[in-house]
Amino acid sequence: MESDSTLHVVPVRHKLGVRTYALMVMCMALVTLIVTCLCVIIIRYRWHSQVTDELSQDLEHSVMAFQELQAERLGALDRENSLLAELPTLKALMTSGDDLTIRDGAVEFWQLSGTDLFALADPSGRIAAVYSKTAATSPTLREGLRKLLGSTGKHYLIDGNSLYACSLRPLYFGSNQEGTLLGYVISGVSIESTARRINDPTAVEATFLSAGKIAATTLSPSAQSGLEAQAAFLAKISRKPATVELGHVRFLAVTEDLSTSASAPLELLVLKSLDPAERSITRINRMVLSAGFLALLCGAVLMVTVSRLVTRPLEELSNSVRAFGTGDVDHRLPRHGTLEVLELGAAFAKMRKENQHANRALLESERLATIGRMASSVSHDFRHYLATIYANSEFLLRDKISSKERADIFADIRTAVLGSADMIESLLMFSRTGASNRRIRELMVVLLDRAVALIRAHPDGEGVRLETRFGDPSETMVVVDGKQIERAIFNLLLNACQAAHCAASKAQVLVTLEVREQHLSINVIDNGPGVPETIRGSLFEPFVSEGKQKGTGLGLTLAHCIASEHGGGVSLLSSRRGETIFQMKVARDLRSHDAPAAFAAVQD
Repeated sequence: MESDSTLHVVPVRHKLGVRTYALMVMCMALVTLIVTCLCVIIIRYRWHSQVTDELSQDLEHSVMAFQELQAERLGALDRENSLLAELPTLKALMTSGDDLTIRDGAVEFWQLSGTDLFALADPSGRIAAVYSKTAATSPTLREGLRKLLGSTGKHYLIDGNSLYACSLRPLYFGSNQEGTLLGYVISGVSIESTARRINDPTAVEATFLSAGKIAATTLSPSAQSGLEAQAAFLAKISRKPATVELGHVRFLAVTEDLSTSASAPLELLVLKSLDPAERSITRINRMVLSAGFLALLCGAVLMVTVSRLVTRPLEELSNSVRAFGTGDVDHRLPRHGTLEVLELGAAFAKMRKENQHANRALLESERLATIGRMASSVSHDFRHYLATIYANSEFLLRDKISSKERADIFADIRTAVLGSADMIESLLMFSRTGASNRRIRELMVVLLDRAVALIRAHPDGEGVRLETRFGDPSETMVVVDGKQIERAIFNLLLNACQAAHCAASKAQVLVTLEVREQHLSINVIDNGPGVPETIRGSLFEPFVSEGKQKGTGLGLTLAHCIASEHGGGVSLLSSRRGETIFQMKVARDLRSHDAPAAFAAVQD
């Protein structure tokens, strides 16, 4: 028997995996994405912190600028009031004591002062005349003026939605130290105009809140509505900057408590819009993301190129391994690649060469072993047949032998010659199995009858009750090599007869023929002792025989190989003492079946 020189690869169930170059590209893309996101977060955080610090400083400067500007405005009002208080006409007007006269005369002095608010009060603090550019005279305005007169150090006057910075100056008849108090002159300017002066160059919004209500502001109407809704929160901000959202616009805000210098609780709220900074951060984010995307694109192209240079030799090496597994020992190995791939390719080439040498040595060893087993198997039988022929030939040389003895001697010689011829034919057929043969349409029943007739004439068939069972002979048409199929059936029957002779009862062999759509099945059943467990695994290998006094051990092997060539095979269905069943299957039409190689089953 010849051994297959190819490397048998056991089929495995491959798990789904990822190509190396795809994994490298994905890793590079993931790293680029993570780095880009971290850069965006870090830049946004650092930029936001820097912007917040800068805006906080701007707000602090704005509060200081407002206080300084307000101090200048109050100083200017004090000087104007001092000049008005020294006017003799104003003193004369206050000595009249008539409110109507005072109100009429106060108009000229109000116009002369050019302030937003002007008021005159008698020595008792009663308001005699009041004029305002922003609002009509109201009880709240007079009440606020009385509070300013009744407390020192306060100069902010709140009148509904109006807020004034006021200056108070007493009027004396005579000197300020020894003269008679005639009344008070009060002038004030709107705080909103002061806030506008801060807002225009710095874009800082100023709002004055009194009891949660807006007294003055530079905010837009949409922002004002949101401001009143968050008044309670804004009152708790103190000097620490906080972020608020007013009218879908985000502001950074700080507050300054002015209640000690006002006629009612008063908070100064200074706000700076974060929108310009947010737009700047958004632009930077877009630039970073664009740079990251460009880096990702360029990196992907570069990584694909580099990875393909690395992985293509690996794929070629993998293809070489698969090709070697299928018997292609000349598949080209990778010639380019990294040092590790080239070293791996060289190691594989060396292994492949050594494997070829080992296979050739194994093949030669198996050939020698096969020849040895064959010689060992057939030598005894050949010597027995030759000794029988030689001894009986000597008996024929004697003159004094009867005709019956001569016929018996001739029968022994004939049996020995037939046995030798049968052994030689088995060996020749074994060596030729797998070669092309001539296949024609045959009735399997006819082939079965021929094999049964040969068995009945064979010495091992003597004393065996041989029975056949089959259905309609016309349905047993097959396309086969009749001589080979007949030989295969003969070998199965001979094996069964030899086993049946060892039965405890009368030897019996039953042959059944079953017809199927795609194949025919021949079952050979004997009542022998059964197939020994020791040889069931190697039953169809050549020269395997146990418990027989004669035979080459090729009968079942030849039957199986012939059946395999005809799209079927031989198998042991069951075996126990008193019943052993061998089954041979043959395809009915080989054109629809691929016949396996002659020795496929033997080599497996």
